[in-house]
Amino acid sequence: MGRLDGKVAVITGATSGIGLRTAEIFVAEGAKVVVAGRRVAEGQALAERLGAACRFRQTDVTEEDQMRALIDEAVTQFGRLDCLFNNAGGPAQTGGIEGLEVARFDAAMATLLRSVMLGMKHAAPVMRRQGCGSIINNGSIAGRLAGFSSSLVYGAAKAAVIHLTKCVAMELGEAGVRVNSISPGAIATGIFGKALGLSVEAAEQTAATMREVYKTAQPIPRAGLPDDIAYAAVFLASDESGFINGHDLVIDGAITGGRNWTAQQQGLAALKQAFDKAAE
Repeated sequence: MGRLDGKVAVITGATSGIGLRTAEIFVAEGAKVVVAGRRVAEGQALAERLGAACRFRQTDVTEEDQMRALIDEAVTQFGRLDCLFNNAGGPAQTGGIEGLEVARFDAAMATLLRSVMLGMKHAAPVMRRQGCGSIINNGSIAGRLAGFSSSLVYGAAKAAVIHLTKCVAMELGEAGVRVNSISPGAIATGIFGKALGLSVEAAEQTAATMREVYKTAQPIPRAGLPDDIAYAAVFLASDESGFINGHDLVIDGAITGGRNWTAQQQGLAALKQAFDKAAE
């Protein structure tokens, strides 16, 4: 028996990275899924590989009509909607506040924040009628603390996602619908390459580099992987998390927990050495 047997899910941003891996694991755990993304070839290939339990719909998550149609397709194809994973995202403009371009700011907010709002807006009436459901929004540790993204716009958008999640959880919880967010830390995907201007194809090839770069960034001596987020989404989508609502689940290997132990001990040793030298 799978942990998601009988459940129907919609996953946005499913043609690569976290979304793709989540779709694979959801199906393996017994769910039927409708996956969304902008890249048709990749989406169709995923649906064909996962078989009858998966449908692909090309979707621009910033467009309300397309998000409404995405939710409707899940209900039409599979009869219900038990989980929405608002995972779609992307990089935002880097640099300081004085150099921000309004058009790029608005585009990033549409992708990172408006899409989450639209997904919840159109999933909510379906889940209300059922009296149950789980909405999962992809946040970020950059939305909890400054300095964890190359883009201050990205951090601001993710902070809004985390708080919007809590606000909607207070509303929909009364109807038996749970709304939570997941805030990943340094996960080895192509998003970092995209933020630095690489093409989509080139960025998708950087995951191995990211695993090496971030293996010592947090106490757990490896970078985060898409599986780490996907299995957390399985938990939040399942009945195992039935009393969890309005929560932001941080999955970061404790990178936001404070200074790493070794670095702190090295600092103490250097301070002691400085004291000893001053006393000579």
